[in-house]
Order: sequence, then C-alpha cells, then structure tokens
Amino acid sequence: MWDDELLRPTLVGQIVTLEPIEPRHEDGLRAAAADERAWTWMYTRDTEAWIAAALAATDMHHFVVVRDGDVIGSTSYLNVMPEYLRLEIGNTWNTPSAWGTGANTEAKYLLLRHAFESLGARRVEFKTDAKNERARAALAAIPAEFEGIHRKHMIVRDGERRDSAWYAVIDDDWPDVKAALERRISAAG
Repeated sequence: MWDDELLRPTLVGQIVTLEPIEPRHEDGLRAAAADERAWTWMYTRDTEAWIAAALAATDMHHFVVVRDGDVIGSTSYLNVMPEYLRLEIGNTWNTPSAWGTGANTEAKYLLLRHAFESLGARRVEFKTDAKNERARAALAAIPAEFEGIHRKHMIVRDGERRDSAWYAVIDDDWPDVKAALERRISAAG
C-alpha cells in the first residue's frame, strides 16, 4: 500500500527537485512566498499558518520545489485514496519569478510520473479556483482533461465562495501526457 515513505520521495528533475517539506525549509518558503501574487488563489493568505499546517500535516504530503538550491514554492499530494488507486496533486504555489520557467511543468511531471509509474495510480486529480485562469491554462496544457465545475465547492480566504474546476489524468492518458510534458521540459531546459 502507499505508505508515507512512498508518498514523500525526493524527486529530481532537470529544472527542479521536489523535497519532502521539513523545518529546514521554513526560511526558504517565507522568502518564496514574500511576493503576495503567489498567494492570490490559495485557500489562505497567511503564510505562517500555511507553513505550520504543511509541516504538521499527516493527510497531505507536501513538497518544496527547489531550483538552483533555492526554494521557489510548494506542491502536494493530497486526497490520497490508495484503495481506489487515485490521488490529487494540488495546494501548489510558486514565487512569481518562477512562473513561465518550466519549473511548475516539471514539478507536475515528476509527481505524475511517480504516481503512475511507482505508485500504480489509475487516476490523478487536480482542482483549482474556477476563476484562476493561469492555473486552468496550465492544467489544460499538461494536458489534463477538464471534468467540470463544482459550484460552491469550498469556502476560502475569509469566507469567500470558491467554485472549483476539476481536471484529471488517468493511466490510459499517461503515455501521451508523459511525452507531451517531456517535450515541454526539454524546450524549457
């Protein structure tokens, strides 16, 4: 089954490395989160509360995204359901200076590859605020399949209603998705 060790590997790519979050990453996370644009669509804008929750989490498996030795953001496995061979990739944010550099593309690739090729997942889900056009475009570019909008899905940021756009990649899609992501990473690197 998918134990904590399997869900928290260090994943090394050409552009970024994903490391399981640890207290030693706190200062790097604070520095990466200093630009408030990184938090526009997060469920909270309280960086300290987010870091504390991420370090204490037992139901999510947080990674820091490291490029050239510096923390540039975070991403996670969450809603892990090994009995259904599915999980979600989300709770993702990056410092704006990393936007458009291939860092997020490769982070998604590393997590997807691990999910399908090491864990044997059949389905990987993503969800984002339906109004988050940047994230929706990035998910479509994976390409993840758009599956619809869940209205009033969450309450975020001081009681704001969030409709969530859902996307997924299934194991049948993985060979084509993998090839597409590898082409994009090669072009970015």
